[in-house]
Amino acid sequence: MEHRNESFVSGFTLQGIFNQAGHEDLIFSILLFMYLLILLGNLLIVLLIRCDAHLLHTPMYFFLSYLSLADVGFASSTVPVALHNLLSRDKIISYGGCLSQTYFFLAFGNSDSFLLAAMAYDRYMAICRPLHYAALMNTRCCLLMVSGCWLLAFLHSLIYPLMLSRLSFCASHEIRHFFCDVNPLIGLSCSDTTPIKMVVMTEGMLNILGPCILIVVSYGRIFLTVMKTPSSSRKLKAFSTCGSHLAVVTLFYGTLIWVYLLPTSENKALASVMYTVVTPMLNPFIYSLRNNEMKGALRRLLGQMRVFLNNEMSFT
Repeated sequence: MEHRNESFVSGFTLQGIFNQAGHEDLIFSILLFMYLLILLGNLLIVLLIRCDAHLLHTPMYFFLSYLSLADVGFASSTVPVALHNLLSRDKIISYGGCLSQTYFFLAFGNSDSFLLAAMAYDRYMAICRPLHYAALMNTRCCLLMVSGCWLLAFLHSLIYPLMLSRLSFCASHEIRHFFCDVNPLIGLSCSDTTPIKMVVMTEGMLNILGPCILIVVSYGRIFLTVMKTPSSSRKLKAFSTCGSHLAVVTLFYGTLIWVYLLPTSENKALASVMYTVVTPMLNPFIYSLRNNEMKGALRRLLGQMRVFLNNEMSFT
């Protein structure tokens, strides 16, 4: 019991992203630049969709705005601490701070996963059931789906911090990671970790594979429906509307499976950076660069800002 109390005082030492000795300034600059891109890109998408009535009432963009918010929270749960540790000598995170980081990392990560599944279902309804799409995917249904994704993610993610809080940490307090994740914390415990390992292996696997399977099934049905379409132009249009989402899904779940379902794989830190930093950074570019509606919304927003500034200058 005495050892467990010590963990509340000293907390944990985070090892870092890579073998960063002598390269802290370079890694800090790169990571800060990527984090600013995450904030700017994703918050711009939220602003564009919220300021455009047409996009806001289109289910695909409605879900995208919440995915962008989840990406901001997901990156913000890990990157600021990593940036602080790159400039700090002790690299210590408190016990409570570590459990809080674990919770918000899981909550926003699960929100990302569930929202990607909801977006895949939306694409399935739009392509496979076009006549019923407007009636079924109405505003009320979209609100319920988004609320369900966020509520389920934030309630479900309480399981791991609560179970971790019951463990004793009496050996090394150095976490071989750049943030407080479940598996590295389990490795430091000198308690019986069988219950939480069972939860990670069963519930955790279902939590990753469940939305992933729903996405695969949705796109399997989409592929079969599109291949039955005689028009090649319609096939191209259908695949182009799904391409951005498929790219994000592949990047997100590929690295997620690499880290959590392949325990013997190497370069876990690199894979973790891919889904905690790189994916949220690339999402705005993937969804916007080839999207004429998003480009149009940006032009309209800039036009409104220009009119507003001209009016302000005329009054002065």
